[in-house]
Amino acid sequence: MTSGRRTLAAALAVTGAGTLLGGCLGLGGDPDAGTNGVGKLPARTIEQRAEAAAAAAHTVHLAGTVVSLGQSYRLDMRLSDDGGAGEVTTKGSTFELLRIGTDLYLKAGTSFWGDGGSDKDSQAAAARLDGKYVKVPSGDPAYQQFSGLTEKKLLLKDLFLLDGTVSVGQHRKVGDTRTIALDGSKGGSMDVSLKGTPYPLRYQRVGNGGTLTLTDWGQDVTLSAPAKDAVVDYGSTVGATPTPAPKSSK
Repeated sequence: MTSGRRTLAAALAVTGAGTLLGGCLGLGGDPDAGTNGVGKLPARTIEQRAEAAAAAAHTVHLAGTVVSLGQSYRLDMRLSDDGGAGEVTTKGSTFELLRIGTDLYLKAGTSFWGDGGSDKDSQAAAARLDGKYVKVPSGDPAYQQFSGLTEKKLLLKDLFLLDGTVSVGQHRKVGDTRTIALDGSKGGSMDVSLKGTPYPLRYQRVGNGGTLTLTDWGQDVTLSAPAKDAVVDYGSTVGATPTPAPKSSK
């Protein structure tokens, strides 16, 4: 046997020995090794622990796409128990939402409000709202539509509505974090963290309903009211109708 062949044979022998040793030690054999152990639990128990973890965390960063009534919405929201802030994009238009307690603000460019066509008064109104925070009164229909996108409890409630019977799925990853999937028999799935607290990290809605990722659980979110000179009174100045917000659904 030549030197090169002896080297190759030796390498193969070492690789084989390493594989055998790894098998004996269980390395790579148990997908739940070194995890928080929830992957070995029944599906209902995993779901309950994920739901409890989500409810106990005072903040979360939620981002992704939601499809509702044939319309796609891109969300990027930081939510707390007291409010939320972030961006919503739909039909090529992006607007910001900010809620502090019961106070809801919406900020968008001129195109969101409409250019008013040839109506100079409408054009002037849209221009006046460009880049301003519009405080939405609680009695306006837009308040109910948009405030829901800033409510942590309401948005997370939708995560625990997997269709049909829930079963334990595959071991996966969300970013660098190992997860266990919970699958609904009629569609949809949720990835639960196998590291530390079993937070839900990704939610895939049934069909092509979109995918949401959830990160930064429990991290501080600072919500500050805009300066008074940056706020416009919605009720007295806005005549345009905002783009409808997505409805909560399974």
